[in-house]
Formats: sequence, structure tokens, C-alpha cells
Amino acid sequence: MTIAPALLEDWLRERYFTTTYDISSSGVENYTVDQVLALAGTDAASLGGIMFRDSHSLGGEPLRAALAERHGTDPGSVIATQGSSEAVYLVMQALLKPGDEVVVQAPAYHALVEVAASLGCRIVPWAMRTAHGVVTNEDELLALIGPATAMVVVNFPHNPTGATVTGEQQAAIVDACARYGTWLAWDNAFQHLVYDREPLPDPAPGYPRAISFGTLSKAYGLPGLRVGWALAAPEVLAGCVRRRDYTSLALSPLVEAVATHAVRHADELLRPRLAQATANRAVLADWLAEHRDRVHADLPAGGVTAFPELTTVADVTAFADRLDREHGVLVVPGVCFGAPRHIRLGFGGSSAELAAGLDRLAALLPAAG
Repeated sequence: MTIAPALLEDWLRERYFTTTYDISSSGVENYTVDQVLALAGTDAASLGGIMFRDSHSLGGEPLRAALAERHGTDPGSVIATQGSSEAVYLVMQALLKPGDEVVVQAPAYHALVEVAASLGCRIVPWAMRTAHGVVTNEDELLALIGPATAMVVVNFPHNPTGATVTGEQQAAIVDACARYGTWLAWDNAFQHLVYDREPLPDPAPGYPRAISFGTLSKAYGLPGLRVGWALAAPEVLAGCVRRRDYTSLALSPLVEAVATHAVRHADELLRPRLAQATANRAVLADWLAEHRDRVHADLPAGGVTAFPELTTVADVTAFADRLDREHGVLVVPGVCFGAPRHIRLGFGGSSAELAAGLDRLAALLPAAG
């Protein structure tokens, strides 16, 4: 199996740990261990009795029970993984084979495309279009789904654009997959980071051939915990476990204990970060309006990233590199998502860091045009 380089990870690996102003990231401001435990009404002493023994291949029962309760399913339909990327990898390994037709979004997070491609699947891109943060061409996606389609892979709210679909559009996608018995892989990483609308439901509990992916990395502010999950039928998860027996085997019981606290107190973690992201989104909206002669973007309806086109910059990747090297501001060039005239801007962090980063970005734009 040959797998393509993860250009996003290559870019961040070289810059993320040394930059001054990170306005690239797709998650909210991170929590500390003490903050998470305090929100859960406990402290680090409560972790002292944890035995360092192996956990279950699907994840420990308390964590799976907490996830199942929150997402309206049963623990037997949950696998807890090393971030959602492992969940994506295991599910695609379990369900896809060479030659399968897989419909994917464009642009898309690399794992949602390249794992299937590495298996020898035939990738069919759907070029998503949006207005006011909502998809406008779902009819083109529906037209791509047919009897030959093995899997449809979508991510809403979307990384990197922040676009989403309505509940009616989501139902139409599920119905199209059900018509042909197509697997639906729904990346729900940003489910609870939405503005002026309700979060979309997980499709997995209602459609037996749907898989929902989730993570504590994005909306929860816990990327370093490396906990994700998939909701799917037990027979799908059995295939995941067969492959996991050759990779990570299971999660650490210490990690699971903290993650269980986080899931049980999810609303307490989410509420302040959503408020912060909402305020930052307003700052971003003003900045985009001020610089609309050089920057064009749809304001995100969800998530904490925007994907503006730099309309006057000839080489966006070189511009992003210079922005980091000379001004200490980290953005992600759109080439990492197959859209070389764009950049990914993250607005989930501190308001001060966002303002400083946007000011420096704006100052460099005239020189690059």
C-alpha cells in the first residue's frame, strides 16, 4: 500500500511549534488537565488509583457508555480510537477494497480522501460550492451517488471552509445512500461548533450503513488527549477491531479516564469555547469585509476555520511561508487542500492572538500583490 504525503501535517510539523501567532488551527483554545477535571467536579488525585492495564479493543466501557448516551446510541455501536484519524483509517480499511467507487468532498481533510485512495479505490470528487456558509450544490453530490458507489465521505461543518448543510440536505444525502445501500462516512468533528443554527444529528443511529466520526480535538479543546470515536453497526466495528489488532490495540486507561470526564461534562467544556469562537468569528467577519478587495471568503457557518482566496497574491504558498518566517504568523496554504489560491485561517484560539495575526497578515498583503 502506498499513501500520499499528508501535506497539511508536513506544513504544520515544521512550523506549529515555533510560530508566534497561530491563526491556522482548526480547533478551539486548549484546556489543561486541571481545568477539565475541575469542570468535572474532581481533581488529579482521583486519577491516582488507575491501574495501567490494557483497555478493551473497542474502548473502556465507561467511555463508550458516555459517548453512547451523548450521541443517542448504545455502547456496542461505539469504538474509541486514537483520535478520529484512526477511526477513519480503521473504518475504510474494514469496508473498502481496490476498485471501489468512493465519492468525496473537494476540498477535504487529507485522511478522508487518501486512505481510500491508498486502498486502490476510485475517487470521485464532488466540488462543493457554498453561499452564506451553506452548501448550494448538494444536487450535484446526489447525482454522483449510484449503484456503483461503495461509500460517500462528507464532513460537516466542513474543514477548511466552515460550510455546512441544512437538516433537509443531510436527510437527502442519507436517503440517496440508503437507496443504493451505500456506506455513508460522516465526519462530525465540528458538530457542536455552529452559529445561528442547531447542530446536525449523527446519521449513524438512524441509518445502519452510516458511520459517524467524532473527536475531542476540535470543539472540546483536547487535541493532545488523542481521543476520537466512530459510531457504527457492531459488525462494522468488528472489522475495525480485526485491523486494530495490528496497530494501536487500545487506548490508555489514563487517557480514557480523562476522556470520560470530558464527555460526561461536554456542555461545560463546549459552552465557553463556542462563546469565544462566536466572538472571534465576528472579528473575522469585520476583517474580511475590510479587506474584501484582496481577500474573498464565505463566512463560516460552523467550525473555527475559514478558507479565503487571496485574490491578489500570485504564489500563496510562498506568501504563507514568508508570513511565518518574517512575521511569526502561521496560516495553512490552500495547496494542502488542493486549492492553491486559498489559505486556511483558524479563529478558535485566543482573541488577542487572532487580532495580532490578522493585523500582520493584512500588512503583508499589499507587498505580495
